Amino acid sequence: MQHDIVPTPSLSDTGLPGEPALPAGLRERLPWVFRWETVLLLIVVVIGIIGTSASPQFLTSYNLFNLGLSNGEIAIMALPMTLIIISGEIDLSVSSTLGMSSCLLGYLWARHWPMIAIFVVIAVVGLAAGAFNGLLITRLGLPSLAVTIGTLTLYAGVAQILLGPNTVANFPAAYTNLGVNAVPGTDGAVSYSTLIFVVLAVIFGVVLHATGVGRSIYAMGASSEAALFAGIRVKRVKTVLFMVSGLVCAFAGVLYTFRLSTSVANNGVGLELDVVAIVLVGGVSIFGGKGSVPGVVLGVLAFAGIQNALLLTNFNQEASGIVAGGLLLVSVFLPNATSLWRWGAARYRLRAGAPRADRAP
Repeated sequence: MQHDIVPTPSLSDTGLPGEPALPAGLRERLPWVFRWETVLLLIVVVIGIIGTSASPQFLTSYNLFNLGLSNGEIAIMALPMTLIIISGEIDLSVSSTLGMSSCLLGYLWARHWPMIAIFVVIAVVGLAAGAFNGLLITRLGLPSLAVTIGTLTLYAGVAQILLGPNTVANFPAAYTNLGVNAVPGTDGAVSYSTLIFVVLAVIFGVVLHATGVGRSIYAMGASSEAALFAGIRVKRVKTVLFMVSGLVCAFAGVLYTFRLSTSVANNGVGLELDVVAIVLVGGVSIFGGKGSVPGVVLGVLAFAGIQNALLLTNFNQEASGIVAGGLLLVSVFLPNATSLWRWGAARYRLRAGAPRADRAP
């Protein structure tokens, strides 16, 4: 005896109780409507409207400059983090790499090294720090979460050894001005860190979305074993990604130091949470294999916009961690909203008495 099988509800043909069904083929005809980047763009627009309503200063060139200035280093570090998480790994040592670089800059400058030589040493140290992470993960097979938590503490310890309780603040004005002045010709609205972020975002976007390396990164995140059988040199690519992260974070430490005109051992402490929050809010899956650079750019705008709007409304800055924590929770929940929607619709049909295929006699 045959029984009718009731298919599991999906977003393409039905919705939750009381919600209208989606027109057939809508997802195929308008795929951009269902992309997370579209939702983020709407969120950024809403943040702009709310921010302008809360304070007329929100969209002024002076405030936009400060918004980019205060979030520039975080945004820059989010770009290599994007590629690493898409590949199926994570790097929590980004903030301590920044801090170690900042302390190394102050340490060498206090010993009268020329600035160009200091930049070269910082680049080498950043690459070495990233390579150390990558080799432990790819060659020894250790989990990236545990490794980078360990190196987060290790690199922070190196920073303490370099400077201890000392502070270096006598950097040349020609360099510190880069940290606080606007780019000429931008009406005072664009900081140098913002400009660097835009340039790097274009480079990382091209690499991820228009090259074979980018396709390899997505493949590794979807299935490292399948990527290996497809001929992708998984260990080498991942090690290079961590080295790029170390290099970018090291120079983010230079920008951070020049912006504050101070090199101190606790520079950058705690920024790793903000970096991860931005990447995940940008639509990058914590499980790997999914995400985009444009999404992360919009995530930067949303994160910075929310924090800036709260600042203009005299929100208690000691509670600003609520923003990063809340965005992390949202970024974990929303990618699973589709599954929860389908699960809720299926439960409703069961309660309404609809038969299930696996319970048919």
